[in-house]
Amino acid sequence: MKDLWVPLSGAISQQRKIDTLANNIANANTPGFKKDHLSFKEHLTVLEKGHQDIDLPNKEFKPEDFYKSYDAENSYVKVAGSFTDFKQGSLVPTNNPLDLAIKGKGFFELLTPNGVRYTRSGIFSPNKDGNLVTATGNKLLSQLEKGPDLKKPEERVIKITPGQITITPEGEVHINKKLISKISLIEFKDIHALRKEGNSLFINKDINNITDSPEKSNILQGFVEQSNVNPVGEISELLKTYRHFESLQRAIKTYDNIGGRAVNEIAKF
Repeated sequence: MKDLWVPLSGAISQQRKIDTLANNIANANTPGFKKDHLSFKEHLTVLEKGHQDIDLPNKEFKPEDFYKSYDAENSYVKVAGSFTDFKQGSLVPTNNPLDLAIKGKGFFELLTPNGVRYTRSGIFSPNKDGNLVTATGNKLLSQLEKGPDLKKPEERVIKITPGQITITPEGEVHINKKLISKISLIEFKDIHALRKEGNSLFINKDINNITDSPEKSNILQGFVEQSNVNPVGEISELLKTYRHFESLQRAIKTYDNIGGRAVNEIAKF
């Protein structure tokens, strides 16, 4: 029953797609979340062997000639990979001076327990030490100044004091009209080289991927960037995928019934 692997591979791929869509829907209200997509690849034996290898009879066809599969039972579908859609989410005003949204391709630079990470989620608040941190405690970093003495990430944590805080579109942080720091905004040459880590964090594994001359990314104070997930579209796609998954399950069950019937019939002889 080698034919069973064809619908089975499709069912496994559709299950992966269901999981991805469900995760997108679950994060529809997560600030800065970027939705994921899957791409599929179909393995066709006929393309691997070459068309010239197909054994078509050069004669009048007989009934048995129509039952040649040409290794079609070895065809299958698999997930070729996943990619993140970095399309900008909607910007919603909150009137909180420490809620920040990025308009453009930039990312906030954070110091986490696992090292430097990047995010589009800009909901910050001061911790007990006055450092600007995310809800999970990751610290917002200031811009790295070029020069012979480069500061370590631990030395670039932005610390604020009580007072009227103003953040310019360029990322300058002012308290009572006094400049205290400048927020680090990072852009990447290949944004799709970033990898998700969870909690709206991204990892950049190649330092050369950071662009030296970023485009104009601006910070909007008192705004939050929402998830770029369209819940209605994702739910519609989820239902369609689930129906496809169910049809593949029925095909698998049919093959299983055929196999069981064949065993029972052979046992009678």
